[in-house]
Amino acid sequence: QVQLVESGGGLVQAGGSLRLSCAATRRTASSAAMAWFRQAPGKGRESVAGITWSGRDTYYADSVKGRFTISADNAKNTVYLQMNSLKPEDTAVYYCAAGPKTSQYYYWGQGTQVTVSS
Repeated sequence: QVQLVESGGGLVQAGGSLRLSCAATRRTASSAAMAWFRQAPGKGRESVAGITWSGRDTYYADSVKGRFTISADNAKNTVYLQMNSLKPEDTAVYYCAAGPKTSQYYYWGQGTQVTVSS
């Protein structure tokens, strides 16, 4: 079993930055891939970015390319999402997820709220 704990959400003005953290209790074959998702009020869950612990494979949603950066610190079992040039439409609850491979996620964090004011 892998537990994920997110932190770093908050309120920021448009154009500002936030860094989200996701600490995993351990790394196993069933959590080789990590990702961030988000869900805005009244909308479905959207994939934002993903990474493998090796750091060799990353992906981003088109809506965040060039603004968000996902990274992994193996020594700390922590994945980060650096969010720059934030827009009001980035407002959502952001969730960390882990799974054996990209697009197959079994474990989820509790979510952290990100609110971007205009």
